[in-house]
Amino acid sequence: MDLETVKAMMIGSAVGDALGVPVEFMPREELALRPVEGMQGGGTHGEPPGTWSDDTSMTLCLLESLGRLHGIDYDDIMKNFVRWLKNAEFTATNTVFDAGIATQEAISRYLQGISPLSCGGSGEYDNGNGSLMRIAPLALFLTQKQVTATGDILQEAHRLSALTHGHPRSQMACGIYTLIAMNALHGVPLSQSIKDGLQTAKTFYEKAPVLHAEVPAFESLWDVETFRHLPKASIRSSGYVVDTLEAVIWCLLNTANYSDAVLTAVNLGEDTDTIGAIVGGLAGATYGCDSIPSHWKENLLKIDLVEGLCVKFI
Repeated sequence: MDLETVKAMMIGSAVGDALGVPVEFMPREELALRPVEGMQGGGTHGEPPGTWSDDTSMTLCLLESLGRLHGIDYDDIMKNFVRWLKNAEFTATNTVFDAGIATQEAISRYLQGISPLSCGGSGEYDNGNGSLMRIAPLALFLTQKQVTATGDILQEAHRLSALTHGHPRSQMACGIYTLIAMNALHGVPLSQSIKDGLQTAKTFYEKAPVLHAEVPAFESLWDVETFRHLPKASIRSSGYVVDTLEAVIWCLLNTANYSDAVLTAVNLGEDTDTIGAIVGGLAGATYGCDSIPSHWKENLLKIDLVEGLCVKFI
Protein backbone atom coordinates (compact mmCIF):
# COMPACT_ATOMS: atom_id res chain seq x y z
CA MET A 1 0.00 0.00 0.00
CA ASP A 2 1.57 3.29 -1.08
CA LEU A 3 0.55 6.91 -0.61
CA GLU A 4 -0.49 7.37 -4.24
CA THR A 5 -3.03 4.54 -3.94
CA VAL A 6 -4.57 6.04 -0.81
CA LYS A 7 -4.70 9.49 -2.41
CA ALA A 8 -6.23 8.06 -5.58
CA MET A 9 -9.06 6.48 -3.63
CA MET A 10 -9.71 9.41 -1.28
CA ILE A 11 -9.32 12.24 -3.79
CA GLY A 12 -11.22 10.17 -6.35
CA SER A 13 -14.08 9.86 -3.89
CA ALA A 14 -14.06 13.54 -2.92
CA VAL A 15 -14.04 14.67 -6.56
CA GLY A 16 -16.96 12.37 -7.41
CA ASP A 17 -18.82 13.75 -4.41
CA ALA A 18 -18.13 17.37 -5.41
CA LEU A 19 -19.28 16.77 -8.98
CA GLY A 20 -22.59 15.48 -7.64
CA VAL A 21 -23.32 18.04 -4.91
CA PRO A 22 -24.82 20.79 -7.13
CA VAL A 23 -27.28 18.41 -8.84
CA GLU A 24 -28.32 16.21 -5.91
CA PHE A 25 -31.99 15.18 -6.15
CA MET A 26 -32.19 16.34 -9.76
CA PRO A 27 -34.19 13.93 -11.98
CA ARG A 28 -32.32 11.94 -14.62
CA GLU A 29 -34.48 13.41 -17.35
CA GLU A 30 -33.41 16.94 -16.46
CA LEU A 31 -29.75 15.98 -16.36
CA ALA A 32 -30.09 14.38 -19.77
CA LEU A 33 -30.86 17.83 -21.13
CA ARG A 34 -28.09 19.58 -19.17
CA PRO A 35 -25.57 16.92 -18.15
CA VAL A 36 -22.79 17.52 -15.66
CA GLU A 37 -19.50 17.83 -17.52
CA GLY A 38 -17.27 19.25 -14.80
CA MET A 39 -17.05 21.13 -11.51
CA GLN A 40 -19.79 23.66 -10.94
CA GLY A 41 -21.25 25.56 -8.02
CA GLY A 42 -24.68 26.66 -6.88
CA GLY A 43 -27.49 24.26 -7.62
CA THR A 44 -29.18 22.19 -4.94
CA HIS A 45 -27.16 23.35 -1.94
CA GLY A 46 -25.83 26.69 -3.22
CA GLU A 47 -22.24 25.75 -2.43
CA PRO A 48 -19.13 26.93 -4.34
CA PRO A 49 -17.52 24.67 -6.97
CA GLY A 50 -15.44 21.85 -5.52
CA THR A 51 -17.53 21.48 -2.35
CA TRP A 52 -17.83 17.95 -1.04
CA SER A 53 -20.58 16.74 1.26
CA ASP A 54 -21.18 14.49 4.26
CA ASP A 55 -20.04 11.52 2.18
CA THR A 56 -16.44 12.73 2.11
CA SER A 57 -16.59 14.21 5.61
CA MET A 58 -17.57 10.90 7.18
CA THR A 59 -15.07 9.03 5.03
CA LEU A 60 -12.33 11.32 6.34
CA CYS A 61 -13.57 10.76 9.90
CA LEU A 62 -12.92 7.05 9.46
CA LEU A 63 -9.62 7.52 7.61
CA GLU A 64 -8.30 9.83 10.33
CA SER A 65 -9.13 7.43 13.15
CA LEU A 66 -7.68 4.39 11.39
CA GLY A 67 -4.49 6.27 10.54
CA ARG A 68 -3.96 7.83 13.96
CA LEU A 69 -4.63 4.68 15.98
CA HIS A 70 -3.35 2.07 13.49
CA GLY A 71 -6.40 0.08 14.51
CA ILE A 72 -10.18 0.11 14.68
CA ASP A 73 -11.71 1.87 17.69
CA TYR A 74 -15.48 2.29 17.35
CA ASP A 75 -15.70 4.89 20.12
CA ASP A 76 -13.00 6.97 18.49
CA ILE A 77 -14.73 6.83 15.11
CA MET A 78 -18.02 7.91 16.65
CA LYS A 79 -16.24 10.79 18.38
CA ASN A 80 -14.99 11.91 14.98
CA PHE A 81 -18.55 11.73 13.66
CA VAL A 82 -19.61 13.98 16.55
CA ARG A 83 -16.81 16.44 15.74
CA TRP A 84 -18.07 16.56 12.16
CA LEU A 85 -21.79 16.90 12.91
CA LYS A 86 -21.55 19.26 15.89
CA ASN A 87 -18.40 21.28 15.11
CA ALA A 88 -18.23 21.07 11.28
CA GLU A 89 -14.77 19.50 11.39
CA PHE A 90 -13.78 17.42 8.34
CA THR A 91 -15.90 19.68 6.10
CA ALA A 92 -15.11 21.56 2.89
CA THR A 93 -16.68 24.90 3.86
CA ASN A 94 -16.81 24.71 7.67
CA THR A 95 -20.52 24.01 7.44
CA VAL A 96 -22.50 20.77 7.66
CA PHE A 97 -25.19 20.17 5.04
CA ASP A 98 -27.10 17.16 3.77
CA ALA A 99 -26.45 15.00 6.85
CA GLY A 100 -28.65 11.91 6.70
CA ILE A 101 -31.43 11.46 9.23
CA ALA A 102 -30.39 7.92 10.15
CA THR A 103 -26.82 9.10 10.71
CA GLN A 104 -27.93 12.02 12.87
CA GLU A 105 -30.11 9.69 14.94
CA ALA A 106 -27.24 7.25 15.42
CA ILE A 107 -24.89 10.01 16.58
CA SER A 108 -27.61 11.26 18.94
CA ARG A 109 -27.87 7.78 20.44
CA TYR A 110 -24.11 7.71 20.94
CA LEU A 111 -24.25 11.04 22.77
CA GLN A 112 -26.94 9.55 25.01
CA GLY A 113 -24.51 6.81 26.07
CA ILE A 114 -25.50 3.98 23.72
CA SER A 115 -22.66 1.59 22.79
CA PRO A 116 -21.23 2.46 19.34
CA LEU A 117 -22.13 -0.87 17.74
CA SER A 118 -25.74 -0.47 18.87
CA CYS A 119 -26.22 3.09 17.59
CA GLY A 120 -27.30 2.32 14.03
CA GLY A 121 -30.97 1.79 13.29
CA SER A 122 -31.88 -1.80 12.44
CA GLY A 123 -35.35 -1.49 10.92
CA GLU A 124 -36.42 -2.12 7.34
CA TYR A 125 -36.52 1.62 6.70
CA ASP A 126 -33.00 2.17 8.04
CA ASN A 127 -31.40 1.00 4.80
CA GLY A 128 -30.17 4.26 3.37
CA ASN A 129 -26.66 4.44 1.92
CA GLY A 130 -25.12 6.37 4.82
CA SER A 131 -22.72 3.63 5.87
CA LEU A 132 -21.84 2.43 2.38
CA MET A 133 -20.77 5.94 1.37
CA ARG A 134 -18.03 6.11 4.04
CA ILE A 135 -16.67 2.54 4.15
CA ALA A 136 -13.78 2.95 1.64
CA PRO A 137 -11.02 3.53 4.25
CA LEU A 138 -11.73 0.10 5.72
CA ALA A 139 -10.69 -1.51 2.42
CA LEU A 140 -7.47 0.51 2.52
CA PHE A 141 -6.83 -0.43 6.14
CA LEU A 142 -7.48 -4.16 5.75
CA THR A 143 -5.37 -4.26 2.59
CA GLN A 144 -2.54 -2.48 4.40
CA LYS A 145 -2.82 -4.96 7.30
CA GLN A 146 -2.87 -7.88 4.81
CA VAL A 147 -6.14 -9.27 6.17
CA THR A 148 -7.32 -11.99 3.79
CA ALA A 149 -9.93 -14.10 5.64
CA THR A 150 -13.39 -13.39 4.20
CA GLY A 151 -15.07 -13.72 7.58
CA ASP A 152 -12.74 -11.20 9.20
CA ILE A 153 -13.17 -8.70 6.35
CA LEU A 154 -16.95 -8.92 6.40
CA GLN A 155 -17.18 -8.79 10.19
CA GLU A 156 -15.36 -5.45 10.26
CA ALA A 157 -17.45 -4.08 7.39
CA HIS A 158 -20.62 -5.09 9.24
CA ARG A 159 -19.47 -3.49 12.48
CA LEU A 160 -18.47 -0.22 10.86
CA SER A 161 -21.82 -0.10 9.10
CA ALA A 162 -23.62 -0.71 12.38
CA LEU A 163 -22.28 2.52 13.84
CA THR A 164 -25.00 4.30 11.87
CA HIS A 165 -26.82 1.59 9.88
CA GLY A 166 -27.41 -1.69 11.69
CA HIS A 167 -29.80 -3.54 9.39
CA PRO A 168 -28.26 -6.70 7.83
CA ARG A 169 -28.90 -5.36 4.32
CA SER A 170 -26.82 -2.26 4.91
CA GLN A 171 -24.11 -4.31 6.57
CA MET A 172 -24.01 -6.71 3.62
CA ALA A 173 -23.78 -3.87 1.10
CA CYS A 174 -20.73 -2.60 2.98
CA GLY A 175 -19.31 -6.11 3.01
CA ILE A 176 -19.79 -6.58 -0.74
CA TYR A 177 -18.20 -3.20 -1.45
CA THR A 178 -15.20 -3.95 0.80
CA LEU A 179 -14.48 -7.25 -0.92
CA ILE A 180 -14.65 -5.60 -4.36
CA ALA A 181 -12.48 -2.67 -3.27
CA MET A 182 -9.84 -4.91 -1.72
CA ASN A 183 -9.63 -6.91 -4.93
CA ALA A 184 -9.09 -3.68 -6.86
CA LEU A 185 -6.47 -2.49 -4.37
CA HIS A 186 -4.59 -5.74 -4.96
CA GLY A 187 -4.39 -4.88 -8.65
CA VAL A 188 -7.13 -7.18 -9.94
CA PRO A 189 -8.82 -5.70 -13.06
CA LEU A 190 -12.00 -3.92 -12.06
CA SER A 191 -14.47 -6.17 -13.88
CA GLN A 192 -12.87 -9.23 -12.28
CA SER A 193 -12.70 -7.50 -8.88
CA ILE A 194 -16.46 -6.99 -9.05
CA LYS A 195 -17.20 -10.50 -10.23
CA ASP A 196 -14.95 -12.16 -7.64
CA GLY A 197 -16.13 -9.91 -4.81
CA LEU A 198 -19.78 -10.62 -5.52
CA GLN A 199 -19.21 -14.37 -5.75
CA THR A 200 -17.24 -14.45 -2.50
CA ALA A 201 -19.94 -12.44 -0.74
CA LYS A 202 -22.78 -14.59 -2.07
CA THR A 203 -21.06 -17.82 -1.01
CA PHE A 204 -20.45 -16.46 2.49
CA TYR A 205 -23.86 -14.89 3.03
CA GLU A 206 -25.81 -17.90 1.81
CA LYS A 207 -24.35 -19.87 4.72
CA ALA A 208 -24.50 -17.13 7.35
CA PRO A 209 -27.18 -17.13 10.07
CA VAL A 210 -29.63 -14.22 9.75
CA LEU A 211 -27.79 -12.77 6.75
CA HIS A 212 -28.81 -15.53 4.34
CA ALA A 213 -32.38 -14.21 4.44
CA GLU A 214 -31.16 -10.97 2.85
CA VAL A 215 -29.36 -12.61 -0.10
CA PRO A 216 -32.39 -12.16 -2.42
CA ALA A 217 -32.23 -8.38 -1.87
CA PHE A 218 -29.08 -8.39 -4.03
CA GLU A 219 -30.46 -10.81 -6.63
CA SER A 220 -29.83 -8.50 -9.59
CA LEU A 221 -26.11 -8.42 -8.87
CA TRP A 222 -25.30 -12.10 -8.59
CA ASP A 223 -25.25 -12.62 -12.37
CA VAL A 224 -22.66 -10.01 -13.26
CA GLU A 225 -22.72 -10.40 -17.03
CA THR A 226 -26.50 -10.05 -17.23
CA PHE A 227 -26.40 -7.10 -14.86
CA ARG A 228 -23.67 -5.37 -16.88
CA HIS A 229 -25.91 -5.25 -19.95
CA LEU A 230 -29.00 -3.85 -18.25
CA PRO A 231 -30.19 -0.59 -19.83
CA LYS A 232 -29.73 2.62 -17.87
CA ALA A 233 -33.50 2.79 -17.38
CA SER A 234 -33.27 -0.33 -15.20
CA ILE A 235 -30.77 1.28 -12.83
CA ARG A 236 -32.21 3.23 -9.91
CA SER A 237 -30.05 5.90 -8.31
CA SER A 238 -31.93 6.53 -5.08
CA GLY A 239 -30.55 6.69 -1.56
CA TYR A 240 -31.70 3.12 -0.82
CA VAL A 241 -28.53 1.14 -0.16
CA VAL A 242 -29.23 -1.63 -2.69
CA ASP A 243 -30.09 0.88 -5.42
CA THR A 244 -26.87 2.74 -4.67
CA LEU A 245 -24.70 -0.38 -4.76
CA GLU A 246 -26.29 -1.47 -8.04
CA ALA A 247 -25.79 1.96 -9.59
CA VAL A 248 -22.14 2.05 -8.51
CA ILE A 249 -21.37 -1.39 -9.93
CA TRP A 250 -23.26 -0.69 -13.17
CA CYS A 251 -21.33 2.55 -13.74
CA LEU A 252 -17.99 0.84 -13.16
CA LEU A 253 -18.82 -2.13 -15.39
CA ASN A 254 -19.86 0.14 -18.25
CA THR A 255 -16.96 2.60 -18.29
CA ALA A 256 -13.20 2.29 -18.75
CA ASN A 257 -11.69 5.39 -17.12
CA TYR A 258 -12.15 7.68 -14.14
CA SER A 259 -13.86 10.60 -15.88
CA ASP A 260 -16.44 8.49 -17.69
CA ALA A 261 -17.18 6.52 -14.51
CA VAL A 262 -17.93 9.51 -12.28
CA LEU A 263 -19.80 11.50 -14.93
CA THR A 264 -21.94 8.46 -15.71
CA ALA A 265 -22.65 8.13 -11.98
CA VAL A 266 -23.54 11.78 -11.40
CA ASN A 267 -25.72 11.99 -14.50
CA LEU A 268 -27.90 9.14 -13.25
CA GLY A 269 -29.56 11.80 -11.10
CA GLU A 270 -31.17 11.62 -7.63
CA ASP A 271 -28.46 10.74 -5.03
CA THR A 272 -25.72 12.12 -7.23
CA ASP A 273 -23.12 13.04 -4.59
CA THR A 274 -23.13 9.65 -2.89
CA ILE A 275 -23.10 7.56 -6.05
CA GLY A 276 -20.45 9.87 -7.48
CA ALA A 277 -18.33 9.52 -4.35
CA ILE A 278 -18.49 5.72 -4.17
CA VAL A 279 -17.82 5.31 -7.89
CA GLY A 280 -15.04 7.91 -7.67
CA GLY A 281 -13.25 6.09 -4.89
CA LEU A 282 -13.20 2.77 -6.70
CA ALA A 283 -12.38 4.35 -10.05
CA GLY A 284 -9.55 6.33 -8.47
CA ALA A 285 -8.12 3.22 -6.84
CA THR A 286 -8.37 1.36 -10.16
CA TYR A 287 -7.12 3.95 -12.64
CA GLY A 288 -4.76 5.92 -10.38
CA CYS A 289 -4.57 9.48 -9.12
CA ASP A 290 -3.19 10.74 -12.43
CA SER A 291 -6.40 9.59 -14.11
CA ILE A 292 -8.40 12.20 -12.20
CA PRO A 293 -8.48 15.35 -14.36
CA SER A 294 -6.08 17.92 -12.93
CA HIS A 295 -8.59 20.78 -13.27
CA TRP A 296 -11.04 18.84 -11.10
CA LYS A 297 -8.40 18.28 -8.44
CA GLU A 298 -7.35 21.93 -8.59
CA ASN A 299 -10.95 23.01 -7.96
CA LEU A 300 -11.50 20.60 -5.07
CA LEU A 301 -11.88 22.56 -1.82
CA LYS A 302 -9.51 21.68 1.03
CA ILE A 303 -7.61 19.13 -1.03
CA ASP A 304 -4.73 19.77 1.39
CA LEU A 305 -6.87 18.37 4.22
CA VAL A 306 -7.66 15.25 2.21
CA GLU A 307 -4.04 14.73 1.17
CA GLY A 308 -2.79 15.40 4.70
CA LEU A 309 -5.02 12.70 6.15
CA CYS A 310 -3.82 10.31 3.44
CA VAL A 311 -0.22 10.97 4.48
CA LYS A 312 -1.05 10.38 8.15
CA PHE A 313 -2.88 7.17 7.27
CA ILE A 314 0.22 5.80 5.54
